[in-house]
Amino acid sequence: MGDDPNDEPGEFSSPPCFMHELDPTWLGLPPPDLLPWRKAERERLIKARLAVPAAERAVLTEAITAHLDEVAGDLEGKVVSAWWPFRGEPDLRPWLASAIERGATAALPVVVQKNTPLQFRAWRPGDRMERGIWNIPIPADGETVTPDLVLAPVVGFDPGCYRLGYGGGYFDRTLSTLSNYQAIGIGYALQAIPTIRPQTHDIPMQLVVTEAGVIRRP
Repeated sequence: MGDDPNDEPGEFSSPPCFMHELDPTWLGLPPPDLLPWRKAERERLIKARLAVPAAERAVLTEAITAHLDEVAGDLEGKVVSAWWPFRGEPDLRPWLASAIERGATAALPVVVQKNTPLQFRAWRPGDRMERGIWNIPIPADGETVTPDLVLAPVVGFDPGCYRLGYGGGYFDRTLSTLSNYQAIGIGYALQAIPTIRPQTHDIPMQLVVTEAGVIRRP
């Protein structure tokens, strides 16, 4: 009812609010089915990755690193970050060791606090390690560095080089704080999907490298 005593019962003095009927994307919110869809895709893709025998994954990783060498360029004086392999991810530690031999500083990502950017710590084979999030080994004493080349593992990826990760948003938060970097997603060709349904906070990779070759952002 309005304030006018002559208002008819059941009438409004102003139009009712239809916010509940709006598409949530119009409000800048993700579609309601997005998170369940991404969770299901992660589970499916990780299961498919783990189904590949370890020996075959090692062969695929050799092909991946060959393509990576084609696009990484001269590593002399650069800081290159990769990761400690987890749940069937390509193992880039041998490639990181070769990058060190070529004059690079190698680094591994560290989750310092939930919902904050990653920290990168310098790493060399044989360094003392400790357990980080999900019990993944991280350098215990490595110097904090800023990467020039960020290699990010993908759970899935699409033709736009958008990366589907584990859902924590760590790489997106981190890349938003960096400048003058190259970001390359690394994974297997079987992890390609038509779209990750990217949102405004998703930051695409410049390239994605698989055993099948190099995908460049359009």
